[in-house]
Amino acid sequence: MPAKKKVVLRCPTCRTLVTATDENFPFCSDKCRVIDLGKWASGAYKISSPILDPDVLEGLGEMQRPRGDDDDDFRN
Repeated sequence: MPAKKKVVLRCPTCRTLVTATDENFPFCSDKCRVIDLGKWASGAYKISSPILDPDVLEGLGEMQRPRGDDDDDFRN
């Protein structure tokens, strides 16, 4: 019977080697996990694939309408 291969990756934050059995996998520590979360929260990471769902595209079109003179009606 062949031996199981040990899964080893690099921590996405500090590039330290991490095995799949480590407690914080795929990160090397909780500190690196929190740093990565902060990058997502601040917008440093982005998922840049195009939006293909027609329902989502329709909703975005309504939110991004050009500003015009009728916007004064909403200011009090």
